[in-house]
Amino acid sequence: MVRREIEEAMQEVVFSEAGTAPRITMRFLAAPTDVNWGGKVHGGIVMRWIDEASHVLATSWTGDAHNVAIFTGGVRFYRPLRIGHLVEVEARLLHTGRTSMHIGVHVRSGDPATGEMELTTYCRTVFVTIDEARKAEPVTPWLPVTDEDRALDAHALELSAIRARHGN
Repeated sequence: MVRREIEEAMQEVVFSEAGTAPRITMRFLAAPTDVNWGGKVHGGIVMRWIDEASHVLATSWTGDAHNVAIFTGGVRFYRPLRIGHLVEVEARLLHTGRTSMHIGVHVRSGDPATGEMELTTYCRTVFVTIDEARKAEPVTPWLPVTDEDRALDAHALELSAIRARHGN
């Protein structure tokens, strides 16, 4: 039930160039070491890429490398990534709480010769910056500017509310 609510909420969200939120995009080719015997990238490898891109964005936002993921959810794998595909992992800041950074991540892949990319995976992840005692530190607030920014900020809050309603 929670999964369905989150999936439905995520399907209505638009990520476009109209957003001004901080974002990073990592691009590379899917390597032979990333794939299984069928030539498809392992889901765990994709999750590592998501974590890496999110961490780079969180570090860029906070100026501190002591960021940790405290939640990743709403993960959807739409189509396989194949060996030799151009992979693009885009992480975008959606919302900041007092100590949290809510990040949306889209993974796209395609033929490097054509440059045509298709959405393969997306998810939401939450990072915090921790101090030496492993306590979450306050983060600089991000303020939405455009209509899309405000919609994505509201979306992050909606996902948090869904998880809270179900005890997650």
